[in-house]
Amino acid sequence: MEKSKDAIRVAIVDDDAKVREVITWLVEHSADFELAGALSGCEEVLEAIADDPPDVVLMDINMPGMSGIECVERLKTEYPDLKILMLTNYSDDDRIFDSLRAGAVGYLLKNSSTAKLSEAIKEAHHGGAPMSGEIAQKVIAYFHNQRKTTKYTATLSEREQEVLNALSEGLSNKEISAQLFISVPTVRFHLKNIYANLHVNSRTEAVIKAMQQK
Repeated sequence: MEKSKDAIRVAIVDDDAKVREVITWLVEHSADFELAGALSGCEEVLEAIADDPPDVVLMDINMPGMSGIECVERLKTEYPDLKILMLTNYSDDDRIFDSLRAGAVGYLLKNSSTAKLSEAIKEAHHGGAPMSGEIAQKVIAYFHNQRKTTKYTATLSEREQEVLNALSEGLSNKEISAQLFISVPTVRFHLKNIYANLHVNSRTEAVIKAMQQK
């Protein structure tokens, strides 16, 4: 497969050989991606990318030895611009927020389709914060149970509120575009305004802040 000159370099970190095999196949059979490594442990990735960091890392949250969360902290300390997506199962939901605080930009369930995974890698690389719909619902549920008395003071337009609601459902820019019948550049324009109004820098922060103050 001939790779694009702008191919996104992807590293996979998972102790499950089957998961590594599936994602490796996706990366190697896409012109948009280039495999930067398929590794079974956090210690391995720290050593493997030292001289040539990838663009995106797919990180299993449950790893033997150094945990995925600890590995995210180490990687973000050494490579602040590195985009890290966590791979998780339903049983991992209690650790979602620890990973986000450590510096992960998004969350995907391991049973996500290859199309969803491919889109998530691209979205993360371009500054987004992709989350599976199920994970987004867990984020929302958490903040519904952690309501604060602080009033929600940011003023959003009706369209911006619709975009924010779509973010809360875990939709990508492309999916929001289709749902609201607007172009992807228009989605990005509304996201920029939402970030400014909420004083946040990412999709995840926008959803969390809106739920926190709702």
